[in-house]
Amino acid sequence: MYAVFATGGKQYRVSKGDRLHVEKLPGAVGDKIQFDNVLMLGGESTPQVGHPHVEGASVVAEIEQQDRAPKVVVFKFKRRKNYRRKYGHRQPFTALKITEICS
Repeated sequence: MYAVFATGGKQYRVSKGDRLHVEKLPGAVGDKIQFDNVLMLGGESTPQVGHPHVEGASVVAEIEQQDRAPKVVVFKFKRRKNYRRKYGHRQPFTALKITEICS
Protein backbone atom coordinates (compact mmCIF):
# COMPACT_ATOMS: atom_id res chain seq x y z
CA MET A 1 0.00 0.00 0.00
CA TYR A 2 1.20 3.50 -0.77
CA ALA A 3 0.01 7.02 -0.10
CA VAL A 4 0.59 10.46 -1.57
CA PHE A 5 0.60 13.27 0.98
CA ALA A 6 1.59 16.93 1.00
CA THR A 7 3.82 18.81 3.43
CA GLY A 8 6.03 21.86 3.05
CA GLY A 9 4.53 22.73 -0.32
CA LYS A 10 5.62 19.41 -1.86
CA GLN A 11 3.98 16.04 -2.47
CA TYR A 12 5.54 12.71 -1.51
CA ARG A 13 4.66 9.14 -2.53
CA VAL A 14 5.48 6.82 0.38
CA SER A 15 5.04 3.24 1.57
CA LYS A 16 5.48 1.78 5.05
CA GLY A 17 9.16 1.74 6.02
CA ASP A 18 10.24 4.49 3.59
CA ARG A 19 12.69 7.17 4.70
CA LEU A 20 12.59 10.68 3.30
CA HIS A 21 13.73 14.25 3.89
CA VAL A 22 11.05 16.95 4.10
CA GLU A 23 11.09 20.66 4.87
CA LYS A 24 11.83 21.31 8.55
CA LEU A 25 9.03 20.35 10.93
CA PRO A 26 8.78 21.10 14.65
CA GLY A 27 9.56 18.21 16.99
CA ALA A 28 12.39 16.24 18.55
CA VAL A 29 14.04 13.02 17.41
CA GLY A 30 11.76 10.09 18.19
CA ASP A 31 8.50 12.09 18.08
CA LYS A 32 5.59 10.80 16.01
CA ILE A 33 3.99 13.07 13.40
CA GLN A 34 0.63 12.45 11.74
CA PHE A 35 -0.11 13.85 8.27
CA ASP A 36 -3.84 14.12 7.60
CA ASN A 37 -3.65 15.77 4.17
CA VAL A 38 -3.45 12.50 2.21
CA LEU A 39 -4.14 13.16 -1.47
CA MET A 40 -4.26 9.55 -2.69
CA LEU A 41 -4.20 5.95 -1.43
CA GLY A 42 -3.39 3.01 -3.64
CA GLY A 43 -1.74 -0.35 -4.00
CA GLU A 44 -4.16 -3.01 -2.76
CA SER A 45 -7.32 -2.29 -4.75
CA THR A 46 -8.50 0.58 -6.90
CA PRO A 47 -6.80 3.84 -5.96
CA GLN A 48 -8.69 6.31 -3.77
CA VAL A 49 -8.22 9.88 -4.94
CA GLY A 50 -9.27 12.68 -2.61
CA HIS A 51 -11.21 15.83 -3.44
CA PRO A 52 -8.87 17.40 -2.26
CA HIS A 53 -8.07 14.95 0.58
CA VAL A 54 -9.03 11.34 1.29
CA GLU A 55 -11.44 11.35 4.24
CA GLY A 56 -10.18 9.47 7.30
CA ALA A 57 -6.76 8.68 5.83
CA SER A 58 -3.49 9.59 7.49
CA VAL A 59 0.23 8.86 7.34
CA VAL A 60 2.17 8.39 10.60
CA ALA A 61 5.92 9.03 10.61
CA GLU A 62 8.69 9.12 13.19
CA ILE A 63 11.34 11.86 13.25
CA GLU A 64 14.77 10.30 12.79
CA GLN A 65 16.88 13.43 12.41
CA GLN A 66 16.73 17.24 12.51
CA ASP A 67 19.65 18.56 10.47
CA ARG A 68 20.78 20.85 7.67
CA ALA A 69 21.67 19.86 4.11
CA PRO A 70 25.18 20.31 2.69
CA LYS A 71 26.22 23.86 1.90
CA VAL A 72 25.35 25.36 -1.46
CA VAL A 73 27.87 28.05 -2.42
CA VAL A 74 26.52 31.05 -4.34
CA PHE A 75 29.12 33.15 -6.15
CA LYS A 76 28.21 36.28 -8.10
CA PHE A 77 30.79 37.82 -10.41
CA LYS A 78 30.94 40.58 -13.02
CA ARG A 79 34.06 40.71 -15.08
CA ARG A 80 36.19 43.88 -15.11
CA LYS A 81 33.95 45.58 -12.53
CA ASN A 82 35.63 44.39 -9.32
CA TYR A 83 32.31 42.86 -8.24
CA ARG A 84 32.44 39.56 -6.37
CA ARG A 85 29.96 38.22 -3.80
CA LYS A 86 30.21 34.83 -2.15
CA TYR A 87 27.79 33.37 0.34
CA GLY A 88 26.45 29.96 1.27
CA HIS A 89 23.17 28.40 2.30
CA ARG A 90 22.31 25.26 4.27
CA GLN A 91 18.64 24.27 4.06
CA PRO A 92 17.23 22.76 7.26
CA PHE A 93 15.37 19.46 6.87
CA THR A 94 13.65 16.76 8.89
CA ALA A 95 14.40 13.09 8.17
CA LEU A 96 11.31 10.89 8.58
CA LYS A 97 10.61 7.16 8.66
CA ILE A 98 7.08 6.18 7.63
CA THR A 99 5.66 3.84 10.27
CA GLU A 100 2.02 3.49 9.30
CA ILE A 101 -0.52 4.33 6.59
CA CYS A 102 -4.08 4.47 7.95
CA SER A 103 -7.01 4.37 5.54
